[in-house]
Amino acid sequence: MIENLLLGFQTSLTPDNLLWCFIGVLLGTVIGMLPGLGATTGVAILLPLTLTMEPVTALIMLAGIYYGCQYGGTIAAVLIATPGDASAVATVIDGYSLARKGKAGKALAIAAIGSFFAAIVSLILLCLVAAPIAQFALRFGPAEMLAIMIMGLLTIISFSGDNLAKGLMMAGIGLVLSTVGMSSAFAASRFTFGSVSLLGGIDFVVVMIGVFAIGEVVSQIGAGTAKPIRARMRDMVIKPSDIKQAFPAITRGTGLGFVLGCLPGAGSTLASLVAYGAEKQVSKNSRNFGKGAIEGVAASESANNAAANANFVPTLALGVPGGTTTAVLLGAFVMYGIQPGPLLFENQPTLVWGLLTSFFIGNVILLILNLPMAPVFAQVLRLPYSYLYPLIIFFSMFGAFAVENGVFALTVLFVAGLAGFFIKKYNYPTAPLILGMVLGPMVERYLVQTSAFSQGDLTIVFRQPLALTILGITLAIMVVPGLLKRFSRKSSRKSAAAQAPAEVTSAEEPAPSVDLAQPAAVEEHAGSAARGTRALDTTTTPPPRLTPSGDIPQSGSTTINSKE
Repeated sequence: MIENLLLGFQTSLTPDNLLWCFIGVLLGTVIGMLPGLGATTGVAILLPLTLTMEPVTALIMLAGIYYGCQYGGTIAAVLIATPGDASAVATVIDGYSLARKGKAGKALAIAAIGSFFAAIVSLILLCLVAAPIAQFALRFGPAEMLAIMIMGLLTIISFSGDNLAKGLMMAGIGLVLSTVGMSSAFAASRFTFGSVSLLGGIDFVVVMIGVFAIGEVVSQIGAGTAKPIRARMRDMVIKPSDIKQAFPAITRGTGLGFVLGCLPGAGSTLASLVAYGAEKQVSKNSRNFGKGAIEGVAASESANNAAANANFVPTLALGVPGGTTTAVLLGAFVMYGIQPGPLLFENQPTLVWGLLTSFFIGNVILLILNLPMAPVFAQVLRLPYSYLYPLIIFFSMFGAFAVENGVFALTVLFVAGLAGFFIKKYNYPTAPLILGMVLGPMVERYLVQTSAFSQGDLTIVFRQPLALTILGITLAIMVVPGLLKRFSRKSSRKSAAAQAPAEVTSAEEPAPSVDLAQPAAVEEHAGSAARGTRALDTTTTPPPRLTPSGDIPQSGSTTINSKE
C-alpha cells in the first residue's frame, strides 16, 4: 500500500502533472460557477484538448475539472441561488438563506472545509478498500437499487418545509415531468403531444436553472428594487465555533456520501440530497433548516464531494460508471486504450495510483484557492441588482442552450422561470420538484428491472435481506429522530413541572395578609409603601387616613409591600 502511494506521488508531483492538475481545478471552478454546465459538460467539452497529452496527465486534468466543478457549483448556489450542477441543489436551500443574511462568506468557507475533509477521508477509504467495496457493490441488484431510490424519494419529507402536502405535490409534478419523452423501458413516447422536441424529454438541468435562477430574478423584481447586501467583512469570515457546530454534519455527510457514491449509477446528486434529508432528521438545529442552517450546507457539500470521489470505486475497479461524469471519464479511458476493471490496479499501477494521489493534491489546491477567496466571492452580492440580474439571465440562457444545444431549451427555461415565480410567490418548496425529476428516471428504470427480475412480484424488495436492511435504515432515519425529540421534550416538561413548586417556594414568599381596616397594619407597612417596591391595588376604597408622614393619600388605593 505504501509503495503504491509513493509510486503515485512520484507520478502526480512531476511539474507537468502538477501544472495540469492546477489548470483542471481552476477551469472546473469557473465552469461550475456557470449555471447548467456542470462537471459532465465541462469534461465533455475539454476532452478533445487532452488528445495530445500522456494518458495519466490527461486523466489528472479531467479529474481536476470534475471535483473543481463541485465547488464551483456551490459558489453559484450560495450567491445567486442557482446550482451550477444538480448536486448543488440541496446547498441552495440554506446557502442562499445565509447569503441573504450577509453570511455568504461563512457558507462558502464551510463548504470548502467540508469538501476538503470529505475528499481526504473518502480518498483514504478509496485507496484502502476500493477493490473490496467494488466487489460488495456487485451484490446490489435491481431490488436493492429500488430500495435506494425509495430512500431518496422519502427525503422529500425533509425538503417539504412546514407543509408536507405541498412538498408531495411538487415531487409528484417532478415525477410526471420526468416521464415526458421516450420511455426507458418501452419503445413508446409519452406526453409529447406530437412535438418532436419533447421526444428527448425535459432536461431537469434546464428546469432547475429556470426555477431557481430565472424564478428568483423575477421574484426579486416583482418585490421591488432591493438594496445590495452590505455585510461586514467579519460576518463573512468563518469562526472556530462555526466549524465546531458544522463538524458533526460534515462527518455524517462524508460517511453517507461515500457509501452512496460507491453504488454504480447513484452519482453525487442523490448522495447530497439524501445526506441533507438525513441531517435534518438527526440535527438538534432542525428547525433552522431552510432558514440558514450551516449544518445543511456542511452535510450536502461533504456528501457531494465524498460521493464524487467514491464514484471512482466502481469506475476503476469494475469498469462501471458511478455517475454521469465518470461515464464520460470512462469513455476517456477507452479512448486512451485503457480498460478499467479488476485488473487495472495490477496492469496499470502507475496510472491508477498517479490519478488517485492527484486527488489529494488537487483538493489541497482547491482549498488554498477557495478558502481565502470566500469573502471575495461574497462581494458579488454587493453589486447593484441592475447589473447582477442581466448577468444571471445571460449565463442561465447560455447554460440552458449548452445542455441541449437547441433553442427549445430556452423555451423550457423561461416557462420554468415563470413557474418558479409562482412557486415562490405561493410558498411552495422548489427542491422536491427537482428531486422528483432527478429520481424519476432512475426509479422507473429500477422498478421495471425489479419487476422483470421477479416476474411482476414487487414484494421481492421485502424478501431480499440487503434491500430490507436499506428500507429499515430509511425507516429509522425518518422515524427515530422525531420520536427521540418528542421523548426528550416530554422528559424536560416533566422535570420542569417537578421543579416548579420548589422554585416558586424558594424564589418568592407569599404576601402577608393585611387588614386594611386596621390602622396599625397600614402604619406597619407604610415605610415599604413609600419605597414603592411592590404595588397592590385593592378593590375597596377605605376612608382617608393619615400616613406616618401626616399626608392624606390622594387615591383610593393603598400601596403596600409584600416583603419586609
